[in-house]
Amino acid sequence: MEKRRLGKSNLEVSAIGLGCMGMSFGYGPPADRQEMIALIRSAFERGVTFFDTAEVYGPFTNEELVGEALLPIRGKVAIATKFGFDIDPKGGPQRGLNSRPEHIREVAEASLKRLKTDVIDLLYQHRVDPEVPIEDVAGAVKNLIREGKVKHFGLSEAGVATIRRAHAVQPVTAVQSEYSLWWRRPEKEVLPTLEELGIGFVPYSPLGKGFLTGAISESTTFESNDFRNIVPRFTPEARKANRGLVDRLSEIAGRKRATPAQIAIAWLLAQRPWIVPIPGTTKLHRLEENIGAADIHLTAGELREIEGALGEIAVQGERYPERLEQLTNR
Repeated sequence: MEKRRLGKSNLEVSAIGLGCMGMSFGYGPPADRQEMIALIRSAFERGVTFFDTAEVYGPFTNEELVGEALLPIRGKVAIATKFGFDIDPKGGPQRGLNSRPEHIREVAEASLKRLKTDVIDLLYQHRVDPEVPIEDVAGAVKNLIREGKVKHFGLSEAGVATIRRAHAVQPVTAVQSEYSLWWRRPEKEVLPTLEELGIGFVPYSPLGKGFLTGAISESTTFESNDFRNIVPRFTPEARKANRGLVDRLSEIAGRKRATPAQIAIAWLLAQRPWIVPIPGTTKLHRLEENIGAADIHLTAGELREIEGALGEIAVQGERYPERLEQLTNR
């Protein structure tokens, strides 16, 4: 697989990474641990060198999974993880945001142990904490970088003012936010700012939390602990209304001998050379399908066709419940 450099940094990774959250958290019961270790290693064998996790996924269990899976090949891959929440160490309910400098250090030390490594390649602030100046956050990560415990600093779902202030203290290597054919808000302000500053972009949910694969219809049911049950965009009515987008993707995919998911990822790759999407999966055939998108090159005409189709379809439903959306774009 081709490599991409995240902005002007020296962090070079596979053009498509692997989001590991869903293996442990968010989309129903955790998958079988040994099967997920095998899947992560299969991703590496197929060219993936960029793996995304966070302490809050589980909590803690996803980092442990990723650490064990990548231990034999640690020097050949880049691991990204995240801090920013106040998590009960005994596994109780999450207690809100916490990006105080002393907490960042505690989380980094704990993440290093769970990941079975002596350095974190990319450490993101998971969500902006309005109680802590971003300069203090950037300064705390700067210290960890000086100590050799972290290589690169990232932000997740941050607004442009926050990105600029953080970057002035410690250069930001990458910003991670949701971005896909059905969530394009980053195009308005975030992408131009990242281009100006030389920062890479890592889209999560590049397949619209699975919807853009075409495998989800209005009659699909989710496990009781699948967070899509509370997402307005995943009500049966919204899914039925949004089906037109997948149908148009399927038409284009048929002509390219590809799948809708592959077209959705290829579209992201075509937007900027410093964009690295991180689709997640628990299935080998989906992993191979997603990786295959790196070999699909959309022509200028095909990109215009997709743009035209998007202009005709108004996506129904918000991407998050209001209380979660309030944590973004700060």
